[in-house]
Amino acid sequence: MIITTVTPRFGDADGLRHINNIAISEWFEEARNPVFRFFTPDLDLSYEKWKLILARTEFDYLGEMYYGDDVEIRTYIARIGNTSFVIAHEAWQRGSLRAKGQAVTVHYDFLNKKSMPIPDDIRKKLQEHLITEDKK
Repeated sequence: MIITTVTPRFGDADGLRHINNIAISEWFEEARNPVFRFFTPDLDLSYEKWKLILARTEFDYLGEMYYGDDVEIRTYIARIGNTSFVIAHEAWQRGSLRAKGQAVTVHYDFLNKKSMPIPDDIRKKLQEHLITEDKK
């Protein structure tokens, strides 16, 4: 599991004084960077180096989050396939799970416009963070 701490910005709060739901998407994206580094260590976004494409995201909002308290984003791998994997996230604030989500990510060759098998060395790194529902 990878832990990322996010400090909500004033602009993340909405008129109801809680964190707007769009902030969760941004925080989860930020928390994916350590996983992205398995594939592209310098996070270079050039077509020659970047090897991932986002295929799907989903979010469940479980409780309100508030400005003024840090949020812990817990990131782990929920599934590893041949060419894709699922990154799972949980947002915790004040000791409670407030949101969760997943992102289906594909190992992708942008120059040839096709998915590629995940290399064994990267698969091993992903497996270090594999947590399935039955292991939670």
